[in-house]
Amino acid sequence: MSGHSKWATTKHKKAVIDAKRGKLFAKLIKNIEVAARIGGGDIAGNPTLYDAVQKAKKNSVPNDNIDRAIKRGSGEGADAVSYESIMYEAYGPAGVAILIECLTDNRNRSISDVRVAVTRNGGTIADGGSVQRLFNRKGVVTVAKEQEVATDSRKTQTRTVTEDELLEATIEADVEDIVDEGDSFELISDPNEMVAVRKAVQAAGIDYDSAEVQFVANFDQAIDSVEDAQKLLRIVDALEDLDDVQTVFANADFSDAVEAALDSEE
Repeated sequence: MSGHSKWATTKHKKAVIDAKRGKLFAKLIKNIEVAARIGGGDIAGNPTLYDAVQKAKKNSVPNDNIDRAIKRGSGEGADAVSYESIMYEAYGPAGVAILIECLTDNRNRSISDVRVAVTRNGGTIADGGSVQRLFNRKGVVTVAKEQEVATDSRKTQTRTVTEDELLEATIEADVEDIVDEGDSFELISDPNEMVAVRKAVQAAGIDYDSAEVQFVANFDQAIDSVEDAQKLLRIVDALEDLDDVQTVFANADFSDAVEAALDSEE
């Protein structure tokens, strides 16, 4: 998907920061709760819950936390929860389109917090539908290139997954595109085909990092200014610090020079 690579790289770097802040755990737990509420608490019979649990485990969320989240989401116990999914839309510097995916139990709080995070950092809230039409919902299965595999001697060794392996593994699945993201591959499909793609990858003995429905931009918005890139990242930082915000999508495409400048600041 055009423009996906550099933005995904930036988001990956931020995901590490979020984990250190303790934000990532809360977001992963909320995803589990919502998946359990919508499709029930049976992991085997609820593919969305399965993928939410697998992502939480890969990010070291304790099993007890996961089990409690499933129970809360499926309505067990006194602390059962109910969240509403809301999408907000905004524009950032250089006309970058931003989608803000929220899960909340208080709609008024969410829009107030999102509005402040966007406008205080130089962005603008957009009319409903004006940004979302620039994105398509896609199933995205992410596979790391370097993977640890067990050997007969109970040790592990590193293997490198290639694009040809993924093509062969998913030849019967409806994969639209395989995108090289540097350290990983993203297998893009129709959202309804994502589980089939994920299962095909697993059947081939290949591990996967995540399987999620995401919003993928129809086109890139070039960012050639370090100042614009910094402004955009400030908006994203402010949004992702909000408890109700689950994911932020943008159609930004940072130039190589901008990427290098941002890397030098770390």
